[in-house]
Amino acid sequence: MATDVNAIQDAPATATRNSDPWDRTAVEPRLKVILDRTVEWRPRGPYRAKSDAEIAAMLTRFFSHHGQRDVVVSGVRRMSGGASKEQFFFDIAHADLPEGERLILRMDPLECIAQTCRGREAQLQTAMGAVLPVAPVRLVDMDAEVMDQPGSILEFVHGVTEPSDSSAKGVSGMGSQMGDWAPRLAPQFVDAFVKTHGFDWAGADLSLFAAPRPGTTDAALWQVNYWSELWWNAVVEPIPVITLCERWLRENLPVCENPVVVHGDLRIGNFMFEEPSGRFTAILDWELGHLGDYHEDIAWAIQRLFGNWDSAGNFLVSGLLPRDEFIARYEAQSGNVVDPKTLRYYEILNAYKCASMDLGQALRAAHEHNNHQENVLTWLGAAGGVFLNQIVKMIREEI
Repeated sequence: MATDVNAIQDAPATATRNSDPWDRTAVEPRLKVILDRTVEWRPRGPYRAKSDAEIAAMLTRFFSHHGQRDVVVSGVRRMSGGASKEQFFFDIAHADLPEGERLILRMDPLECIAQTCRGREAQLQTAMGAVLPVAPVRLVDMDAEVMDQPGSILEFVHGVTEPSDSSAKGVSGMGSQMGDWAPRLAPQFVDAFVKTHGFDWAGADLSLFAAPRPGTTDAALWQVNYWSELWWNAVVEPIPVITLCERWLRENLPVCENPVVVHGDLRIGNFMFEEPSGRFTAILDWELGHLGDYHEDIAWAIQRLFGNWDSAGNFLVSGLLPRDEFIARYEAQSGNVVDPKTLRYYEILNAYKCASMDLGQALRAAHEHNNHQENVLTWLGAAGGVFLNQIVKMIREEI
């Protein structure tokens, strides 16, 4: 039964308690469900993207199921961008709100670049709304029990992900130039990491999550296992460098003393701000969020893919500030020490993630015609070679 976000229940929030680095069963229970479901549902393709009229009919049925009377859905419009979820604007009016409002539908195609859970995303987004600007979650159907696909309904938030007057715009924000906006955005960007990692998750409703044991290698191992299974479930052609990287990651697991909330994809393109004030209005895309090591988020943000260079040739993290300054500000505000060795581990793990997505899950989804953006997914497959090169370079530097 589809349920309100505050009432989501699932398997117990514990993962297999095994520290063996080659034990692939040590994966969070809910993520294991998603990975297995991806393989089970794959033969349902090819995937056909719904028309605006079909989306309106599905939403009318969904809101009626949740007790709304005289539901009228209008103004459905597909949102551009992204290689993961399908998203739509829509307007809805009903007996309790005849004047109507605008909402967002965020929905899973059969397959995409990363297989994630709308219920987990909704729980984390709802919890983090206490300390950060996020789009409030209204309803979730994480197993497609009422809607035709797993999805969630979010409130509409105003803002932009890149300056309206910028001449340099990229896919999912990548390559965007922040220019004169950087001094206003950079402090809020750092603050988002500080507040995410400092959040008291133990008191929040995160029943769909498992917590790594403090002082163990669980945090890293569970991530390696999740991305390894994603890769091997989707692989179109084996790639020796990816197998080598998995082995290196398993043999060099770092200890995480105190697990924190990890956003998983906090970078350029995943924060919204208003113009002209520059105030952040939302941190977006919590689908890769989990409990783990803060180094993972820092390593993700400093990837060159998610930044650009200023006129003097200096690399800017998310187009906002230099790498060393970003890390120094984060350490000063959070009280967390960024260990270079652990940071390098997660840089390699993140390159492994990207290679697994681009050369594995993206190509499989395109090959099976199970996504609404096959051209983008095929392009990502070609881009995967960049991450293979990074993996080889970084591992060579570590041995």
